[in-house]
Amino acid sequence: MYLADYHIHSRISPDATRSMTDVARAAAAAGFDELCFTDHVQPVTVGSDIRIPRYDWDALLAEFHSAKQTMGNQITLRLGIELGDAEMDFPHTEKILADMPPLDFIIGSVHMLPEDWGCTNLYLFHPENDAKACEGIAAYLEEVKSLAQWGKFSVLGHLTLPLRYLNENYGFHLSFDPFEDAVREILQILIDQGLGIELNANRGNAPLPDAKWLKLYRSLGGEIITLGSDSHRAEMARCRIPENQELLKACGFTRFCTFRQMQPVWHDL
Repeated sequence: MYLADYHIHSRISPDATRSMTDVARAAAAAGFDELCFTDHVQPVTVGSDIRIPRYDWDALLAEFHSAKQTMGNQITLRLGIELGDAEMDFPHTEKILADMPPLDFIIGSVHMLPEDWGCTNLYLFHPENDAKACEGIAAYLEEVKSLAQWGKFSVLGHLTLPLRYLNENYGFHLSFDPFEDAVREILQILIDQGLGIELNANRGNAPLPDAKWLKLYRSLGGEIITLGSDSHRAEMARCRIPENQELLKACGFTRFCTFRQMQPVWHDL
């Protein structure tokens, strides 16, 4: 079994504290073959419509090169980013990315509700009832659709992300079942553009997306898929990656992807 974590954060992300070197050491000790760092790049500040003037690519590169030098051939290290909320301002996002160094991989993700919802961070979205929660999910999926149509990334991250917070943090018992048509449309847009999705381990909780949506993606012809822990702590590096390889097999997949220089590299399950 080839073990690769393609969604992991270091201290370059504002919500993580460990160096890339520490994360890589933990992953190597856990038996991983490959790791891709995907620190947050947010053209718009989460929870607001404030545009950042620039991103510090030099700090990202310095951290990555230090980790590669330290780890040598103990583990394959790749450099990516998690590009969050590009749909809030595509022209500004493209301006931020114009100075981007060569990367191996980009996750496209949505963490906020749209501007008419106050740019609310999904983490803080605590609706008063199921009906309002479902309105929020519908608004979220419109943002995801816009991002998918733009398409300047490798895979779509954690498609069912609102469930992480609504169910796990706020005690709802919701699914994406009422939104099957919207999900199907998003998946088809991705497939038609040669893009993929990730199977996000959700830090050991219910995977994002779960088996129903993985099977739908596969039935539509989707094949490009990565596995990631979404870890913000080094000790979580192995978080359910082997189990989620088994889940992929159960959902009809025969292989998964890593990336090199923005091109998929295939591994049998």
